[in-house]
Amino acid sequence: MMTLALSKGRIFDETLPLLAAMGISPTSNPETSRKLILPTSRSDLQLLIVRASDVPTYVQYGAADLGVAGSDILVEHGGDGLYQPVDLGIGRCRMSLAAADSLDVPAMIRRGARLRVATKYIRTTRRFFADRGIHADLIKLYGSMELAPLVGLADVIVDLVSTGATLKANGLREVEVIAEVSSRLIVNQAALKLRYPEINPLVQAFADQRV
Repeated sequence: MMTLALSKGRIFDETLPLLAAMGISPTSNPETSRKLILPTSRSDLQLLIVRASDVPTYVQYGAADLGVAGSDILVEHGGDGLYQPVDLGIGRCRMSLAAADSLDVPAMIRRGARLRVATKYIRTTRRFFADRGIHADLIKLYGSMELAPLVGLADVIVDLVSTGATLKANGLREVEVIAEVSSRLIVNQAALKLRYPEINPLVQAFADQRV
C-alpha cells in the first residue's frame, strides 16, 4: 500500500483533477468526512489528510510515501529526507513583503531602522533580510497576518499573496515579491529506493499531469 499525504483546501482541490486524470479518486470527501485516511479507487493507494505544514514531516519520516506541499512549506521545513521530483504547477501564489500604504519602507531601510516583521515563514524571512543586511525583529504569527501592522504589532509582514485583495482591503500593499510559490510532489527518499517499481510509475504519472 502506498500513502499520499495531502492537506485540505486549495492543494487538495487542485490535486484532485490530477488524480482524476490518472484514474484515481478518493472514496469520500475530506471536507465532509471525519476520516483522516481515505481509500481511493486504486487498491494500492490511500490518502492521508494532514495539516499543510505537516505534509513534509509525514513524508520525511516515512508515515507517507509521497505528498503534495507548497514550496513555501518545503523551504521552512528544510527538505531533509525528501526528494522533490515534480513541480506540479498548482497552488500558485507569491510570498511577499507587505506594509501599510502610508509606510515608506525603503526610507526606513535607508536610515537603518530596525523593522518588526510579522510572519509564519521564519526561515525564509530571516534569510531575505539577512541577504540584504537589513536589521529585522521577527514576530511569529499563524494567521490574520494583515492585522499586525494595523494594531502596531509589526511594521511589515511577510505572507502569501494571491490576488492581493486582502492586502488592499486592509490598507496594505506589496513592497517586494520574495519568491514565487507553487506546489511540489515530494517523495520519501528511502521509500523510492526500496519500492521503486511501485512508486516511480506514480511519480511519472504525476509528472505527466503537471500544469
